[in-house]
Amino acid sequence: MDEFIHELKIPKARIAVLIGTKGETKRELEEETKTKIEIDSKEGEVRIKGTDTIKLYSVKEMITAIGRGFNPEIAKLMLKPDYYLEIISLQDYTDKHNRLIQIRGRVIGTKGKSRTTIEILTDTKISVYGKTISVIGEASKVFLAKKAIENLLEGSNHSTVYKWLERSKAKLKEQEFLGI
Repeated sequence: MDEFIHELKIPKARIAVLIGTKGETKRELEEETKTKIEIDSKEGEVRIKGTDTIKLYSVKEMITAIGRGFNPEIAKLMLKPDYYLEIISLQDYTDKHNRLIQIRGRVIGTKGKSRTTIEILTDTKISVYGKTISVIGEASKVFLAKKAIENLLEGSNHSTVYKWLERSKAKLKEQEFLGI
């Protein structure tokens, strides 16, 4: 059998989360995906080896999610079919440090309320880490969350975004019910 390799880099601050207590998280990921994970903790480089390209891709996405601030349990959602990771770069919206902090704050909201509201309305998980905002969930729901986040980043009112999400969620449920 052919062995495939993926290499990626994650923030050094997230390496310990990827490894886990006494290597437990790394070991669980390797066992669940039948892959071998090698970590260079000094450089933040991760090499994944395996023979199943689908599982290799899934573990790559899980490691990317951990690198983008998700805890390993949420990252493991990437093993489910139809689950997707979307990463939004805040640098696409500003190149000024103070403005970056401000727009990141718009998505998080006071005491995390905005982020939590979007997560609930879209049934997704959201991580705001560094200069990115990441979303994990079913593809159609990730699309809704991404659109809501982009609208907030572009300056839309929170109430307008929430109302749009509620209408969109209702339409999505209707389409699922009708099998469209």
